[in-house]
Amino acid sequence: MPPDAKAAPAEILASFDRPRDWLRYAVSRFNAADLAYGHGVDNAFDEAAFIVLEALHLPIDRLEPFLDAKLTLDERERLLDLIERRVSERKPAAYLLNRAYIQGERFYVDERTIVPRSFIGELLFGGLVGEAGLIERPEEVARVLDLCAGGGSLAILAARVFPRALIDAVELSADALEVARRNVEEHHLIKRIALHQGDLFAPLGDRRYDLILTNPPYVDAAALAAFPPEFACEPRLAHDGGEDGLALVRRIVREARAHLTAHGALICEVGRGRALVEAAFRDVAMLWLDTQESEGEVFLAWAWDLPGGERARTRRAKKA
Repeated sequence: MPPDAKAAPAEILASFDRPRDWLRYAVSRFNAADLAYGHGVDNAFDEAAFIVLEALHLPIDRLEPFLDAKLTLDERERLLDLIERRVSERKPAAYLLNRAYIQGERFYVDERTIVPRSFIGELLFGGLVGEAGLIERPEEVARVLDLCAGGGSLAILAARVFPRALIDAVELSADALEVARRNVEEHHLIKRIALHQGDLFAPLGDRRYDLILTNPPYVDAAALAAFPPEFACEPRLAHDGGEDGLALVRRIVREARAHLTAHGALICEVGRGRALVEAAFRDVAMLWLDTQESEGEVFLAWAWDLPGGERARTRRAKKA
């Protein structure tokens, strides 16, 4: 336990009167407690910075100008409470503050849904879409599906990237869908994003989409059993991918073609399951899309390459 942790709360509150002090204190406490990360940040410093900035209602990407600002007693008490709860409760900071960010967009989050952190968000804003990307004309994308939508973050990001698209978001959990509804309303997108409760494609009938985005549960049983507390406090349903992690991914790949337009595409995040996915679908051509933080965890497959598609049928016929 660091020396600071032994001090009485009154002494800490009196001594730490600047964000700089609280940032250092939080990093020390988090390192000593050996916390787990992965809900938007991957280290103690970034977690501490997020808590300090968000709790003080400061710009989330501008730490330096505020490091030596004087804090009120109420602000110090709030920071002390959040830092100690992060250590004692082992909840992700996003749950403690009911806030997460992807590509600069703010999202409400609580324990009813997984903390949003898909690599697909970075891909949408990082070169996949636009003149030099695979999706050259975003204004021509008419319908998008966010499958396993959780709190609705990918649906909302898609609405930003594809300005004329109507978007359906499907989620099995009624609780998570309530969080998604709040986010859609807060982003003023109720006229463009329709929310559906149900199992994968079941609520959609025969609708077809130009693009299907999905970050389904893909954690295997062994990894799920070994989760640290930070991950275990998220809804199990949002992680549980069956014995090998790909129970839902297999269903999505098999069923997606029936819900894509002729030139549509599926973009699916699978974590570290690339080898298993490729082994399960040897006839499906998959383009693996890397980001700054990931390699081989997201694939794109065009409609004609998916099971039931024209090229997929041709490949199977040649093998036969």
